[in-house]
Amino acid sequence: MPAEPSPLCFPNWSLLPFITMLLSIAILPMTVSNWWDSNRNKTILSVIVSLPVLAVVMPCDPNLLMHSLLDYVSFLTLLGALFVISGGIYLKGEFAGTPLVNTIFLAVGALLANIIGTTGASMLLIRPYMRANQARQRKSHLIIFFIFMVSNIGGLLTPLGDPPLFLGFLRGVPFHWTLTLIPQWALAVTILLVVFNIFDQYVFVKEDVETPGALAEDVQPHRRIHVQGGINVFYLMGVMGAAILSGYFGWPRGIQESIMLTMAVLSWYTTPRAVHHANHFHFHPIAEVAALFLGIFITMIPALEILHARAVSLDLKDPWQFFWMSGALSSFLDNAPTYLTFTAMASGLVGGRVDDLSALLHSGAGEALLAAVSCGSVFMGANTYIGNGPNFMVKSIAERSGIKMPSFGGYMLYSGLILIPLFLVMTFVFF
Repeated sequence: MPAEPSPLCFPNWSLLPFITMLLSIAILPMTVSNWWDSNRNKTILSVIVSLPVLAVVMPCDPNLLMHSLLDYVSFLTLLGALFVISGGIYLKGEFAGTPLVNTIFLAVGALLANIIGTTGASMLLIRPYMRANQARQRKSHLIIFFIFMVSNIGGLLTPLGDPPLFLGFLRGVPFHWTLTLIPQWALAVTILLVVFNIFDQYVFVKEDVETPGALAEDVQPHRRIHVQGGINVFYLMGVMGAAILSGYFGWPRGIQESIMLTMAVLSWYTTPRAVHHANHFHFHPIAEVAALFLGIFITMIPALEILHARAVSLDLKDPWQFFWMSGALSSFLDNAPTYLTFTAMASGLVGGRVDDLSALLHSGAGEALLAAVSCGSVFMGANTYIGNGPNFMVKSIAERSGIKMPSFGGYMLYSGLILIPLFLVMTFVFF
């Protein structure tokens, strides 16, 4: 692949298909909702919008398309395997859907995201979290904060938490280095938990006044909790083990994906159908993600290549600049290559190599830049539904369960009002 795409290969208009995909996700669900409900129509949209990009990429460098499609397959394999396996784990019984219990639930999810990844934690916890709140009337804020904390911000402390951090580990960042980000993680998680608890208390009290009967009694657990489909925990560990071992030993592409698919198939055939039925398991959410992200992965090729070519001209020097630029672009682009682009820039500033990020740890200035890019890439994936893989999946599962979620723009209004002030605080304190 060329070190830098030529303007002839990727003119500015080649960004339009990616912008069209974003606008389609934002507008079509509100304007042609019945048409949008069909995953076949989403696939057709992805293919049509991708055609201009294919016309540009194929004459320039077909390897770019192949690389992006292989990344798409890896992305979908991981997401699909975790979706199927988590759908085979049923926490029988009920949690109390009170503000306190919900807050504890989110805190546990933020911790778990560092062990089994933001995707694994999201797929494992979203269903019991929704069941705990089935008596609640207003639920969209519950899912939004779940996306903020479990699907994104929680996964900062280990390379298993989020793909950018895992790529950093593969490029020379020690496995344990991300633990130095505990202060950033703790401040962000604590602020969000406090904001969530206050907001959920307000909504809970308002519902209790409006709802006939005692809501506080309705949400209390009435059955003891135990796990069904526990064998899927081993399959889940198999998926995470495949990701870790692939990183350590540099397996050829395809081995990791084959192991993950095997775990998913074993889960599907060894889990009693009653467990899937109890979880209201359906393949629609993963099919929706597959349809839309096909178009996203193809149409973002010019955006990523133009970013890579012009990154040096951005003239970034300070940690806060790296935090906001890597974060802003990770809100819409794949945060993994965005992370690599900005860490490569940071490594160059301290005289390091692009393919070895360990040089950043040899000076306080370099480590500050690495921390800024790591936090920006992970945290700001929560800004949009497409900022991180689990976001759209969680949204789709929630909608499939009857929870009305905000539109693409509506979600960004929430993230703008809640997350942007948080990130400003993070900038003032750390960057």
